[in-house]
Amino acid sequence: MTMHLNSIKEHPAPEALLFDLDGTLYLGNEKIPGADRLIEGLQRQGIPCLFVTNNSTRTPIEVVEHLSIMGIPASEEAIVTSAVAAAYYVKSRHPGTDTYVIGEKGLHEALTNAGLNVLDENTNEQPAELVVQGLDRKLTYEQIRIAVKHLLNGAVFVQTNPDRLLPVDGGFLPGAGSIGASLQAATGVEPIIIGKPSTIIMDYSLKLSGTSPARTWVIGDNPYTDLAAARNSGCVSILVLTGLCTESNWQEHCAAAGVTPDAICAGPEQLEQLLNEFLHKENF
Repeated sequence: MTMHLNSIKEHPAPEALLFDLDGTLYLGNEKIPGADRLIEGLQRQGIPCLFVTNNSTRTPIEVVEHLSIMGIPASEEAIVTSAVAAAYYVKSRHPGTDTYVIGEKGLHEALTNAGLNVLDENTNEQPAELVVQGLDRKLTYEQIRIAVKHLLNGAVFVQTNPDRLLPVDGGFLPGAGSIGASLQAATGVEPIIIGKPSTIIMDYSLKLSGTSPARTWVIGDNPYTDLAAARNSGCVSILVLTGLCTESNWQEHCAAAGVTPDAICAGPEQLEQLLNEFLHKENF
């Protein structure tokens, strides 16, 4: 595949890179060829790399361990999950609040570490001022009932990410967005969305990177989340054809998402080539 440069020549070299994970650096448990070399090379050059994911189920250390198995180096501090971003958001606006949570380990741990009073199964009837909802693959009707009760009583509704489907080997599972859709349908309460394409997770990532949007490149495979998040935040967007999009359908997906990537690369090797030219030449 020929690299599509689009408007990338108009932008300065990046000072930080925000990488999506599944579909961009790996597919499930399989590393995308060249992803390890790409990240290792960037780290040797001192280019900050953050890993920004809508996944709320894993803790940052679990993400690091998953990457490590595939030979992709990352530190815990470089991992931005939608759970971590949600915890940062609610801590700054609702510190210490009684919170009802639908989610897995990553979300519970992030909110607890942020000082929220997470209601356990023995205090579910206690009034909650906040409902934080992510993906829960052991979801019960009782959890939905309790969340609906809190929302109808005025609790603020925060949702980790809007993804309706979760890609897995051989198909899809209902995602956090599907759970949130049921809560919204039952209550009429619209959630505050944290994950991509929301600017909330992007603002948090930019705070961590310490870079301006114009000097920050977002790399991902999904126009509806990764590239839309870049557009909404004013960052440079690079589409890689390693996940959702292929050479034959990327234009269709980008049109449907209303985004135009600044460059399109087949995968990590082409992206490495593009970055090297930007980082080592004054004029590209």
